[in-house]
Amino acid sequence: MQSGSHPTSPSGRPAHLGANVIGTIIALLTLVLPLWVIACYTTTSPPIVVPVAASEPVK
Repeated sequence: MQSGSHPTSPSGRPAHLGANVIGTIIALLTLVLPLWVIACYTTTSPPIVVPVAASEPVK
């Protein structure tokens, strides 16, 4: 076996296929879950603050 070659199972598939699938699932959750949580907890419209008109100063 050469030092630069990757080990494979007898069927020719990579030995760590399960680890690749789990890593992909974790990566997708890491990207999607925060966006989903932000979308769930974000209000649809922010409250509108109406400024009160200043009255004439008291003399």
